[in-house]
Amino acid sequence: MSEFLLQHDHHEPGMPFDFNYAVKDDFYGTDFAHNAVSDGDVVRGEYRVLLPDGRTQIVRYTADWKNGYNAEVTYEGTASYPQPAASNLNNQYGPPKTGY
Repeated sequence: MSEFLLQHDHHEPGMPFDFNYAVKDDFYGTDFAHNAVSDGDVVRGEYRVLLPDGRTQIVRYTADWKNGYNAEVTYEGTASYPQPAASNLNNQYGPPKTGY
């Protein structure tokens, strides 16, 4: 069976499509989107997501039955790593006792 798959050149085209979606929620910091277009043979698309470090990761891709999935990944913005907020929790336990 694997020999047949390696020599198989016949391809039935798929259905053309054009789709997209986007989600942006400032309260939770959620921001991502995806769009893709296909002529039935090749799919071209892009998806993007806001990363926790503040950058946006963008993936632009093409995919087809012969060449597979090929992507280019880029980033917009500058990464930032804020200091964690100081904890206001009181330590209810004292230091460990020594000398049993």
